[in-house]
Amino acid sequence: MAVTGVARWVPGVRVVREYRRAWLWPDVRAGIVVTALMIPAGMGYAQVAGLPPVTGLYASIVPLLAYAVFGPSRILVLAPDSALAPIIAAAILPLAVGSESRAVALAGLLAIMVGALMLLGGVLRLGFVTDLLSKPVRIGYLNAIAVIVIVSQVPKLLGFSVESDGPWQGFVGAWSGIVEGRVLPTAAVIGLGSLAVIVVLRRLRSRVPGVLVAVVVAVVTVWLAGLQDRLPVVGSLPQGLPAPALGGVTWADAGELLAAAAAIALVSFTDSAVLSRTLAARRGETVSGSAELRGIGAANVATGLLGGFPVSASSSRTPVAQDAGARTQLTGVVSAILVALFMLLVPDLTRYLPQAALAAVVIGAALTLIDAPGLMTLWRRNRVDAGLSMLALVGVLVFGVLEGIVVAIALSLLTFVNRSWRPYRTKLGRIPGRRGYHDVSRHPEHAAFVDGVVLLRFDAPLFFANGSIFDDWVREMVDDAGSEIHTVILAAEPVTGIDTTAFDELVELDDYLSANGIRLVFAEMKGPVKDVLRRYGSEDRFTPDRFYPTVGAAVDEVTGTRRDDLEDGAAG
Repeated sequence: MAVTGVARWVPGVRVVREYRRAWLWPDVRAGIVVTALMIPAGMGYAQVAGLPPVTGLYASIVPLLAYAVFGPSRILVLAPDSALAPIIAAAILPLAVGSESRAVALAGLLAIMVGALMLLGGVLRLGFVTDLLSKPVRIGYLNAIAVIVIVSQVPKLLGFSVESDGPWQGFVGAWSGIVEGRVLPTAAVIGLGSLAVIVVLRRLRSRVPGVLVAVVVAVVTVWLAGLQDRLPVVGSLPQGLPAPALGGVTWADAGELLAAAAAIALVSFTDSAVLSRTLAARRGETVSGSAELRGIGAANVATGLLGGFPVSASSSRTPVAQDAGARTQLTGVVSAILVALFMLLVPDLTRYLPQAALAAVVIGAALTLIDAPGLMTLWRRNRVDAGLSMLALVGVLVFGVLEGIVVAIALSLLTFVNRSWRPYRTKLGRIPGRRGYHDVSRHPEHAAFVDGVVLLRFDAPLFFANGSIFDDWVREMVDDAGSEIHTVILAAEPVTGIDTTAFDELVELDDYLSANGIRLVFAEMKGPVKDVLRRYGSEDRFTPDRFYPTVGAAVDEVTGTRRDDLEDGAAG
C-alpha cells in the first residue's frame, strides 16, 4: 500500500518496478537519436529566449531527469520549446538591462515560478485550465509565434544582426539589413542550405533527422574551410554541468515575472497535455491531467534551480523518440546523460557551429508550428472560429507575446460566452408515428404543434448573459402562437444550471405568463438544477406539480389526452 502511495506521486517508481529487459535497447537507441536533436535545438531556443546557448543544454538535461522521476507519461520528452522562447525573452530581457548573467538568473527564477504554479495546479487538480485556450485560438496563437520566431532568426540566417523590441521592428530590421547589403554570403549559403536540408528531409520522411544532417554538414564545412573566424559561430561552451545561477534575483523580480509565469504555465501545460493525451491514447494508456501538471511542474522547478529556463513537452522530439522505439522515460535519461557527456568531453565542438545553421534549426522548428491547413479547416467548418483564430494571431503580432496570450484567453472565454449567450433554441412538435417531440425547424413538413401548448427547448445553462434573451424569446414564441395558449412547456434537459440573475428573469417570465392566463411547466429538468431552484427559495412558486419526468408526460397531463398516432397508444 505504501509503495502504491509513493508511485502515485513519483511515477518513476512504478516504471522501475515494471521495467522489462526487452525495453532496454529500444530506450537506449531512442535516447541516442533524440540527443542528436536536443543539442542544436536546445542551443537555438536559448538564443531565441535571449540567453547563452549553454543554458539550452542545461534546460535539456535537468528536465529530462526530473520528468523521468515525476512524470506520468512513458515517452514524453521535455525540452526547450519554440513556442515558449519568445515569451521568455519578452519577460526577462526588459528586466535584465543587457546583463547576460542577470538574464540567466531571471530565466531560472521564471522556471521555478512556472513550476510552482504547475505543482499547485496539480495538487488542486486544476487540469481543466487548459480549456482556457480553445483549439481555434491556440492555432492562431501558435501561427503568430511561428512568425515572430522566423522573423527573429532571418538576420542570423543571413549572417547579420539587428536590434528589435517586437515582431514589427524585427521585420523592419531584417528587411533593412537585406536592402542595405549587410548579408554575409557565406553565412547565407550555409543558413539557407541547412534550412533546405531540414525541410527536404522532413518532407521525404527520412529516418535520419534533417537537423542532424544540417548541423553536422555545417560544422564540418566550417572546420575544413577554416571559416570560424570569418562568420558568426556559437563559440565554445563552458565545460561543466548544470549549476545554480540565481544570484541577484529579488522578490521584486518575482512580482514582475508573475504574469509571464502564469502565461507560460498555461501555454506549456496546454500543449503538453494535448501531446500527452494523444500519445497515451495511441498506446492504449490513460494519463491524468493533474499528474501531468505535477510532473512538468517538478521538471521546471528543477531546471530553474540549475541554470535552465522554462520548458514544456516537445512536439518535435517526442514523436522522434516514439518512432525510434522508446518504451519508457529511460529514453530521456539516456539523452540527458549524452548531452552532459557532450558538454564535458567536446565543448569546443560548437566553435565550428555557425549561427546561420542554428538559425536554420530554429526556423525549421517554427515552420512546424504554422498550421495553415488547420486554419482552412476552421474556415470551412465554422467562420466564427476561424475569425477568432485570426484575431488571436493579430493580437500576438500587434500587442506582443505576453499581451497576445491575454488576448487569446479573452477570445477563448468570449467564444464560450457567445455560444452560451445565443445558444440554439427551437419549438418542438409531434411527428406522426414517431415517439418523442422533435425540432420543428428540422422537420417542417411533418411536425405538428400541440393545441394550446407552446413546447420549447433552450440548449444552454441560464445565466446572467442569456437570461433576458431566454425571457424575450419565450414571450415572442407565445405571442406568435396566438390567443388560445394555456401552457408553456420547457424541455429543460439542456439547461444544466441557473444563476441568480437568470432566476430573476425566470420569475419575471412566470409572472408575465400568469398574468396572461398561461402556466409555465418544466420537463426533464435535472435534479441538481431543481436543487438550485429550491435554494433560491422557489418552493412556493415552482411547486412539484410543475415538473414532469418527460416531455411526453407533460403534454399528456396538460392536454388531458394521450397520443393516438403511436402503435401501442403509449405516451409520447
